[in-house]
Amino acid sequence: MPTTETIDGPETARAKSQGREKHASLYRMAMPEHLCPFGLKSKSMLERKGYTIDDNLLTNRDEVDAFKRAHRVKTTPITFIGGELIGGYTDLKKDFGYRVLGDDDTSYTPIIAIFGSAALMALAVILNLYDGFAVLTYLKWFFAISMVVLAIQKLQDVESFVNGFLGYDVLARRYVPYGYAYPFFELYAGVGMMALIGTGSPLIWMVAPVGIFIGTIGAVSVIKAVYIDKRELKCACIGGDSNVPLGVISLSENLIMAGMGLWMLGTWFSA
Repeated sequence: MPTTETIDGPETARAKSQGREKHASLYRMAMPEHLCPFGLKSKSMLERKGYTIDDNLLTNRDEVDAFKRAHRVKTTPITFIGGELIGGYTDLKKDFGYRVLGDDDTSYTPIIAIFGSAALMALAVILNLYDGFAVLTYLKWFFAISMVVLAIQKLQDVESFVNGFLGYDVLARRYVPYGYAYPFFELYAGVGMMALIGTGSPLIWMVAPVGIFIGTIGAVSVIKAVYIDKRELKCACIGGDSNVPLGVISLSENLIMAGMGLWMLGTWFSA
């Protein structure tokens, strides 16, 4: 079994990262049954920053445990730069000036990814199925596709979604099963709207009221939680582990669902 004497100690590790400009010493787990992804990401980041890397692989559990004992750390990888212990992958990101989200931090990145992808899919549909570019038709497809994608996010882990949803939805807090049914309602309304866009079919009456109902309840819930009760919550709109803040984006999502339903009914009446 390797001992601390056969593993680079703190002084040796620091010394390996000194003496040359932009030189780093990296210690990462690379066992036959497990190649640490954070070690690879640390190595890649250092390379992108122009560092020459002294790459030290810990190839079995005994070496990993011996390294942790010698350096009094709980995890690997560990990076040294200029004789200084930087730490793990997250510490390295911070050292290079990248933003690292804490447990309570929020981000709109997931929403940007979802709506950006939905916008491109809607554009592909319009270009493939229609002559010219009808803005209103494009928006219908964009909103319907967005509903489906958001429903998929929730359906990946319904329990986790419900845990977050119960924090603010006025109906789910009174009747918990509604929280479990909500992602299915959203998927049903989104797919139904995609199928019925531009048809004027009476089947609209089986779809539009669902969108109107869940959208209206959702909008009321957001308004109450955020703008009346002044609570700072995370939105369950893209799943229970979301770090998207509850607020204008969530309100817009619900208003769009209700608006789509009303739009479709209006189209049916005017047909």
